[in-house]
Amino acid sequence: MLPTVHRPVPRVLVPRLLGAALLGLLVLSGCGRGKKDPVATEVKPALTVTTATATNAVIDRSVLASGAIFAWQDVIIAPEVGGYRVAALNVDVGSKVKRGQVLVQLSADMLNAEVASRRAALRSAEARATNAAAALKRGQTMAATGALSQASVDTLTADQTATAAQVETARADLATSELRLRYTQVTAPDDGVVTSRTVTVGQIAQTGAEMLRLLRQGRVEWRAEVPEGQLGELRSGMAVQITTSDGKSVQAKVRTVAPTVQTGNRTALIYADIISGEARPGMFARGEIQTGNSNALLVPAAALVVQDGYSYLFVLGDKDVVQRRLVHTGVVRGATLEILDGVKAGERVVVKGAGFLKDGDTVRINDAKAGA
Repeated sequence: MLPTVHRPVPRVLVPRLLGAALLGLLVLSGCGRGKKDPVATEVKPALTVTTATATNAVIDRSVLASGAIFAWQDVIIAPEVGGYRVAALNVDVGSKVKRGQVLVQLSADMLNAEVASRRAALRSAEARATNAAAALKRGQTMAATGALSQASVDTLTADQTATAAQVETARADLATSELRLRYTQVTAPDDGVVTSRTVTVGQIAQTGAEMLRLLRQGRVEWRAEVPEGQLGELRSGMAVQITTSDGKSVQAKVRTVAPTVQTGNRTALIYADIISGEARPGMFARGEIQTGNSNALLVPAAALVVQDGYSYLFVLGDKDVVQRRLVHTGVVRGATLEILDGVKAGERVVVKGAGFLKDGDTVRINDAKAGA
C-alpha cells in the first residue's frame, strides 16, 4: 500500500478563494436588507366572521308549561238501591248518552209487588180515617144535646187524629216504595260519553257500587303547572296552543288559575278548556299560553356564546375589533333571541365564528356569504 501524499495549495490561488467568499457574503447581506418581515409589520385578523344587527321588533309573548289532559268532570254512576238483579244494560264504553236516558235496568218485580201492597194499605188507612171523622162529627152533635159526655167526645177526637196519622204514614210508605221502584232505572245525570263499565247483566247490584263512568258533556281540560313567578302574566280567557305527544295541535282557553301555590315545587295549576282538536284524558301535552305582545331587542340565536355559565355577545367596534359583553336573554323565537340588556339596537354582533373569539380580537367581516 502506497503512503498518502499531501500536496500544498499553490500560493497563487489563496487570494482568489478569499475574494470569492467575501463577495458571496456581501451579496447575501444585500439581499437581506432589501426585504421586510411580514410578521413584524402586518397584524393578521383572528378569524373571518359574519355579523348581524340587533333590531327592535314586536313579538308575541307566551308562557310555556307542561301538563296532562283530564276529564272536566268524571261522573261515577251507581245504583241508589241494592239487592236487585241487573236485568238490562243499555250502553257500553264509548256510548254517547243524553240526560235522563236509562243506562241500566234493575229487576223490579219485588218492588212492583211492594208498591201494590203500599197502595192497598193507604186505601185501608183512608177508610178508617173517614169512619173516625164521621164518628167524631156525630159525637159532637150528640154532645151538644147532652146525650154524650165530653169524655166520649175526647175519645172520638183521638181516634180521628190517629187514623189521620195512619193515612199520612201509609202515603209516605207508598211514596218510598214508588221512589225505590224508579231507582231500578239507573239514568244518565247529564249528557256525556261512557268511559268505563264495571257492571254485567245478571249480577246483584249493590247500593253505591260503581257501574259506569261518564265523561260529563264530553268536555276535557288541560291542567298544567306554572312557576309562581309567571302567575302574574296569566288571566282567564287567554288562548292556549297545546301540542300532544303524538304531534297534534289542540286549541284551548284558560278557564281559571288555581288560587294557591304548591309549597313543594312553588308552582300553581292552571285549568284550560279544550275548545277544538282531539285530546283524550290521560294524554301528556305541552302548551304555550299567549299572554300578549311587546317590543323586544332581537339578535340571531347563533350569536350567543355561553362561557362559564354566563351569556355573552361579541359586539363589533371600530377597526373591526370585537368587544365581549355580558348579556341577559329573554325568549327564543325561532332563530332569533331576545336580549334584555348589554346590547343596544343598531349595534352589530358577531354570528358565525363568535365561539372562537376573545375580547379585543380583530376580525375580518364576510357578510356577503351569510346574506347569500
